[in-house]
Amino acid sequence: MVKIYSTTHCPYCKMAKDYFTKTNVEFKDFNVEADDEALAEMVKKSGQMGVPVIDINGTIIVGFDRQAIEHALSAK
Repeated sequence: MVKIYSTTHCPYCKMAKDYFTKTNVEFKDFNVEADDEALAEMVKKSGQMGVPVIDINGTIIVGFDRQAIEHALSAK
């Protein structure tokens, strides 16, 4: 399962979500601006406040790193 922790105005969050949509990767989006529980979960997983934080089956990727995302998706 792919989870993305994002904010409303983050351009890299939008790029990541667009990438998942274009490549038909199902994902669940958590807006950490509006969801304190998701924010706490994101910080616990990544150790930081920057977004996006992407969790692909337990592999944590901070930022929109296409190569890391593709690698994590291929390891599914």
